[in-house]
Amino acid sequence: MWMYGVLVLLWADIVRAQFPRVCVTPEGLRSGQCCPSPFGRAADPCGVSLRRGQCMLVRVDSRPHGPQYPHDGRDDRERWPIRFFNRTCQCSGNFSGHDCGRCRHGFSGPNCDQPVPVVRRNVMTMSANEKRAFVDALDQAKRTVHPEIVITTRRYSEVFGTDGNTPQFENITIYNYFVWSHYYSVSKTFLGGGEPSFGGVDFSHEGPGFVTWHRFHLLQLERDMQDMLRDPTFALPYWNFAIGGNQCDICTDDLMGARSNFDMNSISSNSIFAQWRVICESVEDYDSLGTICNSTESNPIRRNPAGNVARPMVQKLPEPQDVAACLDVGTFDTPPFYSTSSESFRNTIEGYSHPAGAYDPVVRSLHNLAHLFLNGTGGTTHLSPNDPIFVLLHTFTDAIFDEWLRRHPESAIYPLENTPIGHNRDYNMVPFWPPITNAEMFLTAPENLGYSYEVEWPSRPITLTEIVTIAVVAALIVVAIIFAITTCAVRSRSYKMDGRQPLLGEQYQRYDDHDRHDKTQSVV
Repeated sequence: MWMYGVLVLLWADIVRAQFPRVCVTPEGLRSGQCCPSPFGRAADPCGVSLRRGQCMLVRVDSRPHGPQYPHDGRDDRERWPIRFFNRTCQCSGNFSGHDCGRCRHGFSGPNCDQPVPVVRRNVMTMSANEKRAFVDALDQAKRTVHPEIVITTRRYSEVFGTDGNTPQFENITIYNYFVWSHYYSVSKTFLGGGEPSFGGVDFSHEGPGFVTWHRFHLLQLERDMQDMLRDPTFALPYWNFAIGGNQCDICTDDLMGARSNFDMNSISSNSIFAQWRVICESVEDYDSLGTICNSTESNPIRRNPAGNVARPMVQKLPEPQDVAACLDVGTFDTPPFYSTSSESFRNTIEGYSHPAGAYDPVVRSLHNLAHLFLNGTGGTTHLSPNDPIFVLLHTFTDAIFDEWLRRHPESAIYPLENTPIGHNRDYNMVPFWPPITNAEMFLTAPENLGYSYEVEWPSRPITLTEIVTIAVVAALIVVAIIFAITTCAVRSRSYKMDGRQPLLGEQYQRYDDHDRHDKTQSVV
């Protein structure tokens, strides 16, 4: 059992990407309603008779988005998910799921009232047995068909099939569903009519929703694997990628797979991941034909850590002080709320800014640098979750985000509008179902989301200015002590000469505190 330490409690409703199998009938799609009964009871949508939930209209964000997306009305993901469904279950208390038949993350039991610990740990500190169990669980998820969810393989205009009565959905495994969700959020907008597909859209990157989207993405996989393993305490571990150097410490055959001795871009045949095959590779077809990635597997995972000799900057991992500097950035996000934002924690952790917060178009740091360091499948946005290192990389990214929320409660302000499409505070994140907003993931995890991290954070290195300040203060203290000793000696000698006893007294030396200001680079 995956039982570790800290007890965690509350969480927003667990939701699923794409749609439940039970809802994607011709009748269900045409009605726009997805409110099934959790126990198959007639006329009991969402378990309303048991007060588990009720069928409600979907709320969508109507505030303006940023200028990056100029094709309003052309994409199924706009105002998600009402192109497909406009009514869904809204669950009560600790109940959750597409039919309110499940428990919120961090709870278990028939009435969902039993808290369970879900603690994410450093994968490098796990025992050999724990590592083996985690790898085996990932492989099982790769091979196990998702028990509830199906994915669409066509845009809504073609979703009923050529005969108008055959919905274009298909089964997918638990892990491939995790991959597909990420692909669907970053795929281009198909414009048709001979126009090239529009690539300047991304519902999960280059905006405030980067941290909230990937947070739920991980929760979804973690919960699916808990159900698969029948272990509500199962927790995804993390990879502390901020170790510097050019060695991938988790790229070993007992973990994520060593480098092959026969092909430097492949995984060792001794690793189970050498047998994995990727999905969502047919980008040209998606862009030119308007099709959507299905569950067809193709080529092996490619990986060559630190092997991109054409880009020396991405041949080494982030340093511990990079994380410390990032955690000191005081503002969550700044206009234009995009990959060009400066002095933005979000843009810094995503990796488009220097670790201290200043935007630089040449720089790739933290999350982005860790991906690019892998140099292969894991460094290609639409394919990256195919490499299971993605899971460990993003759990650590999420841990940094959670620590930032804890340290900066007064600065934790998520922008309401004018962010890239999909990133406004109240936008329903694409393609999760039932709908869940960015705001619902913008909370500290232990108190609100049903999991916690076991992690030690690096301290910020002392700057040159602080070293000089400390030296000056120390010198002043030494001078003051010498002065005090000298004064006492002189007075003592004077008292002895006068034949008098000294008066009993106290002397206080006060020094002003020197405020410490972190040095940051200027805005580009």
